[in-house]
Amino acid sequence: MYRNHLTKGALALAAGTMMVLAVIQGAQAAERTRVRGTVESLDGDVLKVKNRDGKAVTVTLKSGWAVTGVIKASAAEIKPGDFVGIASQPTDSGVNGAIEVVVFPAAMKGTGEGDRPWDAKPNSSMTNATVANVVTAVSGPTLTLTYKGGEKKISIPDGTPVVTLGAATKDDLKPGAAVFISGDSTGDAAAVSSDRVLVGTNGLVPPM
Repeated sequence: MYRNHLTKGALALAAGTMMVLAVIQGAQAAERTRVRGTVESLDGDVLKVKNRDGKAVTVTLKSGWAVTGVIKASAAEIKPGDFVGIASQPTDSGVNGAIEVVVFPAAMKGTGEGDRPWDAKPNSSMTNATVANVVTAVSGPTLTLTYKGGEKKISIPDGTPVVTLGAATKDDLKPGAAVFISGDSTGDAAAVSSDRVLVGTNGLVPPM
């Protein structure tokens, strides 16, 4: 089970990561810069990243910065009571279709709860919520998610990236490793500062 990847230390680290993600998703989201790309180099507290548009980004890592691993998981293991974060888009069926799914460890339940716009794809949203019901189908499960003040149904088509969080170290920030970073910028998207890096493990690309 993917939950076994998380030691107490990793839980604390991942919990800190989710607090950062909660800030990303909050009212000040427009003031944050999200970097999705691959590591070029790490020199002390300066991380060079090539973003998904092929542009160079310099990330200045703040004092005490940390790394969290992104680990492959399975939609088949999602059950009622789990707390998840799902980026999704509207579909013609009226039920949003998932773009990616993060299954949070139990210790993170309630982190960043709610439904808000997201920038993964056009018209996408991010929903952090508790799974109330799972309906299985040939094309993938449909989840009913509940959060304070709302409810949302999201289908998870076959092939949708599903991940959880676990331990990682600075050594995992090797050239070519895929990362997701939320940071502060003074208006120059090529220069970002952050205190946390999410890195894909075993060649995984963080789908956030």
